[in-house]
Amino acid sequence: MEEKNNNNLGIINKKLMSGQEELIYKNISINYKLIDFWKWSVSDLISNATRGRFAEFIVATALNININCVRDEWSAFDLTTNDGIKIEIKSSAFMQSWNQKKPSVVSFSIKRSKSWDPESNLQSKEKSIQADVYVFCLLKPKTKENINPLNMDQWGFYVLNKNEIENYKRSQHSITLPSLEKLTNQINYEAIKDHVYYKYKILN
Repeated sequence: MEEKNNNNLGIINKKLMSGQEELIYKNISINYKLIDFWKWSVSDLISNATRGRFAEFIVATALNININCVRDEWSAFDLTTNDGIKIEIKSSAFMQSWNQKKPSVVSFSIKRSKSWDPESNLQSKEKSIQADVYVFCLLKPKTKENINPLNMDQWGFYVLNKNEIENYKRSQHSITLPSLEKLTNQINYEAIKDHVYYKYKILN
């Protein structure tokens, strides 16, 4: 008789944490909380990795997307609006955390990708553009004095839809800021929602 496997190896349901959860050892608190880890690991909002996630959060707030849930690490795209628009977020900046001789050259990734289904653990065979709309987020300061990613006035945004990305022939891997500005105008935080819905509307 085949032995029945009782191990549950399905998807782990993600739980939204408050930050007050305690680290424990032998069932006793070690006097550190999850908020201590968050402060230690993601306080540098200018670092590339953290800035990218923060840009996703910024756009989510502009679109009134529910943030009282856990970010999906493995989705084929970054955000989904309440009415189903799939959105990819890319970020870039002139200023970096490290010592620089000059401002960075701004470009954004537009690489095609394979989608992956966490339910089946299967990956698509072909690479493609997964999202309906892209929002490119630029942290605008060109000096390090008073740079503050928490200030929405220091960000500029560019919105393109899937067709515009597919029709960009110069590269299938990245788009530079000058090329992006030939395709669309920079907008501010409060204009993100209207532009996302407009770009989606003309896509269909």
